Amino acid sequence: MMPPRHRRRFMTCAVVATAFGLAGAQASAASGDTRPRPWNARHQADIGRQHVRSLGSGKSALVAPGRDDGGSDEAENSAEGTAQYTEARTAPGVVAPGAYGAAWSQLQSMRHTGGGWDHVTKKPYNSDDPRYRDINSNSSGGSGNVTGRITGIAADDQGYVYAGGANGGVFRSRTGGGHWEPIADKLPSLSTGTLALDGSRRLWYATGESNTGATSYVGTGVYVLADPRHGRFQPGGRVGGAELESTVVHALRFAGTTVWAATSRGVWTHSTTTLSGPWKLEFAPNPDYLPGGSKQADPSAPYKNIANDIAVDPKAPDRVLLAVGWRGGDTYNGMYSKQGGSWKRVTGIGDLPSTSEDVGNVTFAAAADGSRLYAVAQSPAQMASNPDSGLKGVYVSKGGSPLGPWTQIADYTKLRNSGSALQSAGYMPGIQSWYNQFLQVDPGNADHVYLGLEEVFETKNGGASWITPGPYWNFPFPCWSVDPAKQTGDCSPTTHSDQHAVAVGTYKGKPWVYVGNDGGIYRRPLSGAVDSGGHAKDWQSLNDGTIDVLQFYSVGVGKDRNHGGVSVTGGLQDNGQSILRGHDKVMGSNFGGDGGDTLAAPGNGCDIAAEYVYLDMWVTQDCGENNGAWATDPAKATEYEVAPPDKDLGGAGARFIAPITSDAKDINTWVAGGRHVWVQNKGFAIRSGAEWKNAYDLGAGHVATAVAASGGTVYAGWCGPCDSQGFSRGIAVGKADGTGWHQLGLPVEGALPNRYISGFEVDPADAQHVYVAVNGFSRKWTEGPGAGSGHVFESRDGGGNWTDISANLPDVPADTVKLLPNGALALGTDLATFYRPPGASEWQVLGTGLPTTAVLQLKLGPDNRLYAATHGRGIWSFGIRRLKGSTND
Repeated sequence: MMPPRHRRRFMTCAVVATAFGLAGAQASAASGDTRPRPWNARHQADIGRQHVRSLGSGKSALVAPGRDDGGSDEAENSAEGTAQYTEARTAPGVVAPGAYGAAWSQLQSMRHTGGGWDHVTKKPYNSDDPRYRDINSNSSGGSGNVTGRITGIAADDQGYVYAGGANGGVFRSRTGGGHWEPIADKLPSLSTGTLALDGSRRLWYATGESNTGATSYVGTGVYVLADPRHGRFQPGGRVGGAELESTVVHALRFAGTTVWAATSRGVWTHSTTTLSGPWKLEFAPNPDYLPGGSKQADPSAPYKNIANDIAVDPKAPDRVLLAVGWRGGDTYNGMYSKQGGSWKRVTGIGDLPSTSEDVGNVTFAAAADGSRLYAVAQSPAQMASNPDSGLKGVYVSKGGSPLGPWTQIADYTKLRNSGSALQSAGYMPGIQSWYNQFLQVDPGNADHVYLGLEEVFETKNGGASWITPGPYWNFPFPCWSVDPAKQTGDCSPTTHSDQHAVAVGTYKGKPWVYVGNDGGIYRRPLSGAVDSGGHAKDWQSLNDGTIDVLQFYSVGVGKDRNHGGVSVTGGLQDNGQSILRGHDKVMGSNFGGDGGDTLAAPGNGCDIAAEYVYLDMWVTQDCGENNGAWATDPAKATEYEVAPPDKDLGGAGARFIAPITSDAKDINTWVAGGRHVWVQNKGFAIRSGAEWKNAYDLGAGHVATAVAASGGTVYAGWCGPCDSQGFSRGIAVGKADGTGWHQLGLPVEGALPNRYISGFEVDPADAQHVYVAVNGFSRKWTEGPGAGSGHVFESRDGGGNWTDISANLPDVPADTVKLLPNGALALGTDLATFYRPPGASEWQVLGTGLPTTAVLQLKLGPDNRLYAATHGRGIWSFGIRRLKGSTND
């Protein structure tokens, strides 16, 4: 995840600054230290410390401890964010295979309203935009144009490149990268596990994002495109049946006429010549936890059969090594091979880890001639005990055999000394090796290897020495400068951080290496140029705006007083806060790190409140414009940290992406939800977290999942515990002034399903009239107690009684509900946005043109358009004047 504000508060150049926030940075400068520093003086070495808590049955997750900066380290953030995102969709049980497929099938037969969606963010997004170099921006770090997370890449020898977004589908370029076009939008899942070209030049698309463990979005299987240069993926191109539906696919490996798939439910194979017929389950270490097994409903079931990669000996295709295991450690973790007709754990294969304690996330890569096999391995034991890195090492089998002998060729200290930007205690190469991994061998040179962790590493001598052509960012290097006339001083551009995918392709006779990360896709010549520090001089961002896989959590819209039109902003996974003003042809980033929830003043789009994680809020009243002058004169900073006190409790005080809102009738009254419901009445003029007042304590172990307010009446939905083990939820109602608070009682238990409460909408004409959106799946698809049914409910008595108004909605997680001026309802879900006309009971699909991806937030803009923040395909807008029955007809 990208250069952050405090997520990655890594580098402060010559100044070592701990996470004291703006006040700490200003105090440092005021005390006489006026040396230039990268944007957020709070970036120093915060992300490396990992804390593991047991979640039962061998399952574990990285969680953030309480801390005084309101954020937490990068590794913890990513793991906790992923876990919480999954909790909302699965609690109180385990989602059975077929859930998304069934919802998508129903969606295909639904009626659409008139009108089409407009793609707002189909523009380049410059993370180094020199306009936005205030204290909490990462501009000048060197990532350049970015988009969302790329988790799969394939490339051929004719300049065709294919890139898969985490939840954005597949894009094709015919020009060696750039000028992208989507080619998978007709599929039911746009979540990318991996992409691969086989020997027949067919493109294989494995859905289900390939992060270790419980990922944000599972997939609907593997699809094949016979003519990837001209065709598009179709639902009928799925390989096999529903065997791999609702799984994560980590890797596809080809051997002769067989394709192997490493998934979250074991290792499977299929013929590459006959694509019909079911997938064959080759190995699952704990089959009782698979669908249909006696323990399928166990909350730990999704973690009990994780396979990460497969190595096949090209000289002996029956010699196969399976890397199996949950990143946090489990008794089944290990390396397995087939011996005597059955799969058994192997040991004694050299340096490559093989014990359950040391086998976590593993990636293999083979030389084209079969002479070398490489591996990178994360260790659960090291991740739990070493504050600096979870990387066990990088290894080579010099004969190319999966069974070795394997020799270690790098560890995190060797990589650290190769020109890495990660040098601080608690923050060194491999700290996120459970999440960041790729390996690629040069097809023409078996000793030339690219390695992806948080950064991009390269060796040309089989691992004897390494360089870092793609450092995390440029802040620690002497060439870096704050000068807004330069992108990153005298440093060359680098890639975005957090590497996930890699491929080698040829364009116009020249070989290129392509890398995919949390900021999109980049390329450089396969044997490119480097400076004296081993940093590449020739990276090119391919994120030209035609590939928009940005993962928004939120959207804010306000009038652009300077240029006309509106200013659109939103919080993003690992790409900070974007801002697109009325005249802009390029988006900028005025806040770094992860962006969370967002507020923007409808009358002035430069009044913005942006959330980092765990309720750490910042505010600006000038769009965050700054030329970096604050670095020497802190009084010139115009971004202010205004976090409520729950920020200091980390994950114990607030959700990773915590809810914030303003009162529907008073833009200056804000409500924020952590363990407590916080209220402040100064609007965008707030300057300190001390100005929040505690309106209500939701209770120990409870954290807010959604908040809404109108006319001083506040609704707060909460969960706690929030995962499947003991899941509970509720709704509290009270006044913004702290009076009249109470928990809704038995009517809630009897009328609302026992699932995650994801959104409210209060009728501005009557605060007792409220709608609630409910996440997860119904009992049909969710194993476990109290799953219930329905996804949107209405109350006309302040929550005393609820009516299920889901009617004909597909059974799919609902994320956000919005009451339109004409009395109609709009509902954002994981698959589509739906519309219920005023006075009607049945739902329609709202408009045409919106890709099949999750809509996490809907907001009305002052231009009378509905804005949708999607978590995978950017921001879109819809003119509600087009709707029949609109008050603007």
